[in-house]
Amino acid sequence: MEYFFATRDEASQAAARFIVEQLRDELAASNEAAFVVSGGSSPVKCFEALSKAALPWRRVHVLLSDERWVPPGDSDSNERLVRDHLLVDAAAEARLLPVYAEQATPMSRCVDLDIEIADVPRPRACALLGMGTDGHFASLFPDATDLDRGLDPKGRRSFMPVTTAASPHPRISMTLPALLDSKAVLLLIFGAEKRAVYEAARADDSSLPVAHLLRQRQSPVHVFWAE
Repeated sequence: MEYFFATRDEASQAAARFIVEQLRDELAASNEAAFVVSGGSSPVKCFEALSKAALPWRRVHVLLSDERWVPPGDSDSNERLVRDHLLVDAAAEARLLPVYAEQATPMSRCVDLDIEIADVPRPRACALLGMGTDGHFASLFPDATDLDRGLDPKGRRSFMPVTTAASPHPRISMTLPALLDSKAVLLLIFGAEKRAVYEAARADDSSLPVAHLLRQRQSPVHVFWAE
């Protein structure tokens, strides 16, 4: 489904309301709920709205869709972004699964994360994702090593190490099947350039990474866009 808005604030607020409803439904049926969030600048306003929502946040788990291999105090850290803008106010009690770990490598940490994620409720209530102008989502970049494995909807791994020319840092990303273990996916994108990439990715012959997300039928994708 597509939801187009006049302003980015309106899109962010609407996305936050959607996530809150998904979490409320899940918490009404289960003791705990989980959802996935992305980094970058696009979700910040949505995070800030979510942080004030009246939810039993101590029963909510938060997963990072991807992370740069930097300590959580680094300005490039997605964990820092989430802690600064989402895990505050009412949402301060939510539980975040960190991706970065000292004295680990991205490869060894992926192995550990595949084990640790088993303790997080599934399916997730929803996944909030962004998209780059190159068609990547999470850290599934077009030039990522083993991209095909990361995009395989039948893959068994939840996390994979990523290197890409688009980033000075090694990364870890959730794989497509791990992201699709969600009852809904929100794709929050802004600007005319990303709108054009999204439209191109909808073509049957598109090879953009995000096209794999849009073509699957396991988890419905809800696109929230504003100029």
